[in-house]
Amino acid sequence: MAQGQPTKVKKKKKSVLKRAAQARQRAEVNRINRTRVRTMMRRFRTALTAGDPTAAGNLLHPTMSAIDQAITKGVLHENTGNRYKSRLTLAYNAVKTKAAK
Repeated sequence: MAQGQPTKVKKKKKSVLKRAAQARQRAEVNRINRTRVRTMMRRFRTALTAGDPTAAGNLLHPTMSAIDQAITKGVLHENTGNRYKSRLTLAYNAVKTKAAK
């Protein structure tokens, strides 16, 4: 479903109502975790575009940790998270070597 759309409940059986409530709770948790990852990646990319290797270095570990947590919780697929980590690390290394010159 689209983001922000409520879970539709067609039947009033107890098990259906319980599943709908669980789906809403999982969606909320997934949204929180997805937002955390996207925010960390956005901050990290901002530090990279500013060309500041120290700020990017300070954000590298928390960003990788947030991605790993999202993979563990099932918010991101493992290959997707690893692709993000690889690209961010390559970008960080490029900024670090550029600043060293």
